[in-house]
Amino acid sequence: MTTLYDTIQQLRAELTSFHLTRRERAAIEAELAAAIARQAERNRAADEEAPA
Repeated sequence: MTTLYDTIQQLRAELTSFHLTRRERAAIEAELAAAIARQAERNRAADEEAPA
């Protein structure tokens, strides 16, 4: 099973390709932004649950 962290790393790696169309690059960037937002939300939730 691929973790969210792995997905983010994979998307970042895909963006290094020189053979992407503008549409493909935009789609990958949007997917990466969404994945980073999901990770940030998970981090915030974990911080809220952690004992002070």
